[in-house]
Amino acid sequence: MQSPRKGTTLIDLLMSIAIIALIFGGVYLVYFSIETAVANVGVRTAAVAAIGNEIEMARNLPYGSVGTVGGIPTGVIPQVQSVTQGGYGFTLQTTVLNIHDPYDASPSSSPVADYKLLDITASCPLCQNFAPVEIATTIAPSLLAQGTVYGSIFINVIDASGLPVPTATVEVVNASVTPSIDLTDLTNASGVLKLIGVPTSTQGYQIFVTKPGYSSAQTYPLGAAGNPNPIQPDITVASQTVSNVTFAIDRVSAFTVATEDDRCNPIGNETFGMSGSKLIGTNPNVLKFSTTTATDASGTASFPDTEWDTYTLALNDPSKNIEGTIPFDPITINPSSSVNFQFILQPAVNPALLVTAADAATGAGIPDAAVTITNGGTQMAQTTDHAAFGQSDWSGGQYVSQDGGIDTATPGMLTMLANASGTYQTTTADWLISDTFDIGSGASSSFNAISWSPVAQPSGTSLSFQVAANNDGATWNFVGPDGTGNTYFTTSSTLPASLAGNRYLRYKVYMRTADQNVTPSLNSVSVDFTGPCVPPGQTLFDGLTTGTYSITATAPNYATATGTAVVNGGYQSATISMTRQ
Repeated sequence: MQSPRKGTTLIDLLMSIAIIALIFGGVYLVYFSIETAVANVGVRTAAVAAIGNEIEMARNLPYGSVGTVGGIPTGVIPQVQSVTQGGYGFTLQTTVLNIHDPYDASPSSSPVADYKLLDITASCPLCQNFAPVEIATTIAPSLLAQGTVYGSIFINVIDASGLPVPTATVEVVNASVTPSIDLTDLTNASGVLKLIGVPTSTQGYQIFVTKPGYSSAQTYPLGAAGNPNPIQPDITVASQTVSNVTFAIDRVSAFTVATEDDRCNPIGNETFGMSGSKLIGTNPNVLKFSTTTATDASGTASFPDTEWDTYTLALNDPSKNIEGTIPFDPITINPSSSVNFQFILQPAVNPALLVTAADAATGAGIPDAAVTITNGGTQMAQTTDHAAFGQSDWSGGQYVSQDGGIDTATPGMLTMLANASGTYQTTTADWLISDTFDIGSGASSSFNAISWSPVAQPSGTSLSFQVAANNDGATWNFVGPDGTGNTYFTTSSTLPASLAGNRYLRYKVYMRTADQNVTPSLNSVSVDFTGPCVPPGQTLFDGLTTGTYSITATAPNYATATGTAVVNGGYQSATISMTRQ
């Protein structure tokens, strides 16, 4: 029997093609890698030759000319130049430094330049996959360690903790010497840049210190407009002396300022001033940082590169009063941090007095401190960390729903709705559910108490309330004083602790009458709350009369504290320090 005829299938053909492609692809990659390596060898060889030519030229210069144009030591070698070698275009960056050998006999307090360090880096802008080539060498004078009429500048750069800052960029500029000097170099691992063999000059060397992601520092000329007496003036270099100078820089921080009300609603376009405490000059004092700016339409202003310092902020809007700040003002910003600051504002009702209750030892705000202010027959009492929202007008549909028996037409008043005969129904209670009140976040929030006016109602009538709170703005379970739906608030009182930690609240008011000719009435409702935008340890009294007020503050675990404050026609503040018992 004849065997079946064998042949090549399509799958066999495709697999064969794939194997061949892999083999030839690998061969191509190996070839390409070898070609690239060979090309790089050629470029690097040319780069080394270009650097060698510059080194040889420098060694043939008079020793006094070995330096860079505008550098220290000054000389004839360009700091940056373009050269061609072996058909390749290179950029050569040259640094020359005077070096003092610490092991020779010259005193370290007045070092001389024992030799010069020549460092040249070659880069090839148009070459692919080329790593710069760097070569350093030394050049010595014919007579080593000779005395010099020049001086030295030792530049120390530290951070906020006093630790060295390596690789900080230091620029030294002096246009009063010939040739002029404009040198840029980096601090070493110890945060130091030593410049030796520096031409003498009286207050002629201006120094700038920077580093990416860090604050900056510099010297300032004496007698300059705006800062005639700088704390760190430009540097003087005298013959055979060392001029030491220290600069402090550190990582910048992100600082955000917000203007909003005590329910976290943004208040946009508010102008404010912000000033640091660091000085760059005295007599008169000149601040390193001071600005006047404004929050944007969303109520925020950002400062992404803020230097570590203590900052004071002040609102510049007379139509608003500061209900408090979060945290307290002034505020300290540490290096490499992210800090938020909130102005909590409300419409100005002056005279006004902001009282802060602070721990005498730590300066922290004291929550739930009862603060009483007294002036003659006037006495007012409030609690820190507490604010209130309320409602006094339901007209025009300013509520969620009602059962149809409530009259909302009159601004500033709720009553039962009379029937056609002008009487009120007496068999059931009529109700109204308020709009939703939002305090900004449920985090660390609490709804503390509910009150209303008028408290006294006509005989035979009554008002009662229930409240509901949640974080989803949708689940409304109305409860009374015991936290269930079986009870009602009939007098102003504390709200259940179970409502704490919620963001949204509604109240439900019930109106009843046993006399068909009489209706209860409601003029206003107020809910006391604590929330994320209620200033801690602070409370604002407004609508005062002028005069001197006595202040008394009490708080759990603290001794009673007293103070006084003079209230004039505007806005003022006072701090009461309280000592733990």
